[in-house]
Amino acid sequence: MYRVIFFFLFPRGREGITSPASPLTTIYPRFNQIRRKQQQQDQQSAPREPARRRMKSFKKEFTLEERANESAAMIAKYPGRIPVIVERFSRSKLPEMEKRKYLVPCDMPVGQFIFILRSRLHLSPGTALFVFVRNTLPQTANLMGSVYDSYKDKQDGFLYMCYSSEKTFG
Repeated sequence: MYRVIFFFLFPRGREGITSPASPLTTIYPRFNQIRRKQQQQDQQSAPREPARRRMKSFKKEFTLEERANESAAMIAKYPGRIPVIVERFSRSKLPEMEKRKYLVPCDMPVGQFIFILRSRLHLSPGTALFVFVRNTLPQTANLMGSVYDSYKDKQDGFLYMCYSSEKTFG
């Protein structure tokens, strides 16, 4: 009767099968190569977090002429609406929004617009969201039309708003 003991199937100590002194790596030289390849495939197939994109400012991305033409066309086509550009404050930890151009009704309160932005950002109820217009917090009861008349950009006709998670700005 023969007794065969496969000692290499049982790892020694805490090192386990993956240690360099493991019998599997000495008997099967391709074991490490196969293991590395599987780890790379696992890393590639694992879902990644989306990279934080740094979008260019709307004013830096388009020339003054392009912006003025676009806002004039929007106002002519939709007379009861306001062209608004919403951008994230550079030092804010909030995510970047997919859209930054909005056509907002003149009679919409600022608070309702903030609620829309909050839903677009998928923020939890405990997360604060502050919207600034020229470094000031507009009152939530004000209508977007009055904010537009007071704070619109005289050169291109857009209303520029900036959002942040903190109340201090600048």
